[in-house]
Order: sequence, then C-alpha cells, then structure tokens
Amino acid sequence: MTGARTRKGDGERDGGFALLIVLWTLVLLSFLVSVVVTSADRQLRTVHAMRRAAQMRAAADGEIWLGIFHVLDRSPGHWNADGREHVQAAGGLTSRIRLASEAGLVNPNIASRALLAALLQVCGAQKIQADAIAANMAEWRSTAGQGNAARTKALYLAAGRPYAPPGDMFRSVDEIGLVLGMTPALLRAVRPYLSVTQQNDPDIALADPAVRRALEMAGAPHARTSPDSGRPVTILVTVAMDDGQGGHVSRRATVLLSPGARAGEDPAGRVRILALGA
Repeated sequence: MTGARTRKGDGERDGGFALLIVLWTLVLLSFLVSVVVTSADRQLRTVHAMRRAAQMRAAADGEIWLGIFHVLDRSPGHWNADGREHVQAAGGLTSRIRLASEAGLVNPNIASRALLAALLQVCGAQKIQADAIAANMAEWRSTAGQGNAARTKALYLAAGRPYAPPGDMFRSVDEIGLVLGMTPALLRAVRPYLSVTQQNDPDIALADPAVRRALEMAGAPHARTSPDSGRPVTILVTVAMDDGQGGHVSRRATVLLSPGARAGEDPAGRVRILALGA
C-alpha cells in the first residue's frame, strides 16, 4: 500500500510539472504572437506614413506649379512674387504658398568686386578685410587668375585649407565659405542678400536696404526686372502643406522665368526649375 501511494504521489507531481510546462509554453507563445502582431502593426503604420508622405510631397510639388501659374497669370488671379502667403485647401490638405522674387539679391558670380566689397562692409567687415575677400571671391570664380595658381594654392595651404580656387562659378552660397578670408559669422550676415541663380544686376526697387546701401557705395548698376521686362527672372516658391492629422510637408523650388512666359502656355523652354527640395 505504501508503495502504491508513493507511485501515485510521484505521478501527481509529474502531472503538475507537465501542466506547468504547458502553461509556460502557452505564455511564451502568446508573447511571441503579441511581438509579431505589434511588429507587423508598426511596419504597416510606417508604410502608411511613408505612402502618405510621398502623396503629400507630390501634391506639394503640384502646388509649386500652381504658384508658377499664378505668377504668370495676367488676369485678376495674378499673384505677385512679394512673399505674401496664399492659402489653398483641397482634399483634406491645406497648403500655404509663398512666392518671392530674387531680383533684389546679389549674384556673387556676376557682381563686381566693388559691389561685393561694399556688401561685405555693409554686413560688418572692415574695408581692408572686405576688399581682400571680394578679390578672393573674384579670383575663385575666374579663370584669369590661373596663371598664379601655385602662389594662390600656397596661400590657401598656409591658411590650413588644402585646396585652391577652381576658377569656376560658385555653385551655392555655402561655397563662398571656402574663400580665403571669409568667416562663418560674415557668411551668415551676407547670406540673405546673395543668390547664385539670380540672373541680373539687383533690382533696387526690390532690394533690401542693405543691398541698396551697397549699390550706392559701389556706384554699381542695377536693373528693373519683371516678367515683362525682357529679362529672365528667378523666383523662390515655397509650399508648406498639412493634412490636419499631424502630417506636414515642406517643398521649395527656385524657378527661372524666361521672357515671354505666360500662364496656360507650354512652359517648355520658358519655365525652368533650377532647384527643388524640402
């Protein structure tokens, strides 16, 4: 009898242990299932967000063309490139479109040394410093100084800069920071008044007071530009789009409008996107 009771007790303990294993297995499986479901849900939400962002970017790019249409429009629906905000709402999306002319900016690729030096002075540089940087900027963009390439490279190396002027146009305003003598603080100060895509001398009517002062100091020429002036015009089109559910997209385009461009006409050859990004 004692042996029978012992075997029965052992069997009950074994059964209890087996039940415990089954329960822990079920808990582990439940945990794994929840992890898989959570991961799948997260991935689905990520894919949905990426798809929504792509749709909004495409819609925002469409709003850029809407802005271009309105700036070319000669009807009462015309929009001036004056920085004013134009709000558009459609399909659950709200867009804020701004158009700003670059006509009042200075292009460092075509501006005279005198104008560059004057603008640097207006932005805080001393005259000697401004003249030196302006000369270095002119050398950077010109092939005429390549005969002194060895001397120029030595000057840059002595200043801890392992490069020399390429003898080519500035591709961006940031590139001006590579010019010998230019400081980060001075570049920050002068940046708002520069554009490498502006096609003409600054339009004094659209220029910031700092640019006007520089034009006066340098005795530099200035232009009057408009879509009807017979000159190419560059404008900045910015779009900020919201979907009302936390989604937001920003797009920015630099647009070249050639003479004769009109709303509703084929833009090929007359409207050119020079840069497009966030």
